Amino acid sequence: MNFTKYRDWLIVLLALAVPFWFLRASMKDPRQAAGPDRILIQIAAPIQQASSTLARGLSDLWGEYVYLVDVKQDNTSLASQNARLKERVGELEGTEEENRRLRRLLDLKNEMEDEVVTAQVIGKNTNEFFRVIRVTLDKPSKSIAPNLPVLSPDGVVGTTQKVAGDTVDVQLVADAGSGVDVVVQRTGARGFVRGTGDEREYSCRVEFVKRTDEVDVGDVLVTSGVGLRFPKDRRVCTVSKVTKRDFGVYQTVSCTPTVDFSRLKEVLVVLARPEPIPAPTARER
Repeated sequence: MNFTKYRDWLIVLLALAVPFWFLRASMKDPRQAAGPDRILIQIAAPIQQASSTLARGLSDLWGEYVYLVDVKQDNTSLASQNARLKERVGELEGTEEENRRLRRLLDLKNEMEDEVVTAQVIGKNTNEFFRVIRVTLDKPSKSIAPNLPVLSPDGVVGTTQKVAGDTVDVQLVADAGSGVDVVVQRTGARGFVRGTGDEREYSCRVEFVKRTDEVDVGDVLVTSGVGLRFPKDRRVCTVSKVTKRDFGVYQTVSCTPTVDFSRLKEVLVVLARPEPIPAPTARER
C-alpha cells in the first residue's frame, strides 16, 4: 500500500536522475572518470551513437523530401511556362505564315495591270460533280460579275460563278466544267486544261496537245492569254503524266494544279475592264 503511494514519485525521481547521471558522466573527461561513470559512459555511447545516426537519417530524409517537393513545384512551373511558350511560338509561326501569304498576295496585286479586289476563302464545296470555293470580298465592287479570273500567288484558281453581294462562288480549274487555254512554259506547245472533277483529288487533263509536241513530266503550263480571259503567263498546273500513243493526232497529258486548294486562304479577283467610251463623231461635236 505504501509502495503504491510513493510509486509515482519514485518514477519521476528516476526519470530525472538517470538522464542527470548520464549527462554528468558524459561531461567528464573519460581518463578521469571513476568506475560508475565509466559504466554509464559505456552504456550511453551506443545509445548516443544510435540516436545521432537516427537524427542524421531523419534530417537527410526530411531534406530530400523538401528537395523533392521543391523540384516537383519547379517542374510544374517549368511545364506550365513551356506550354505557354509553345503556344506563343505557334501563334508567332501562324502570324509569320500569314504575313508571308499576304506579302505574296500584295506583290501579285502590285504587278497586275488590271484592277483587282482581294477576297478571303470562307468555304469549300467539293463533290463528284463540282469543285467550287466560296469567297467574300474585302471591299464592295460594282465591277464584280460572273466569269472573272481568280488568281493566287501560286497560279490560276478559277473563275467567278455566282455573285451575291460581297459573297462569290468560284469555279476551280479542277472542276469538270472549267477550261483554260495554256502553253507549255518550256517549249511553247499549246493545249487546253480541263478539270477532271475527281472527288478524291484536285486534278486536270490537258486536251489538244499534239502527239509531235514535246511535253514532259514536271513541265509547267501557263495561261496563253488567248481571248484575254486570263492574264498571260500565269501558272495553271504541272504535268504529272504523259502518254504518247503510236497513232492519233493528240497525246494524253495529266496535270496537277499549281495552287493547293486545300490550303487556299486568300485570292485576287481580276475585275472586268470597263467598256471604252467611243470618241464623239464630228456631227455629235
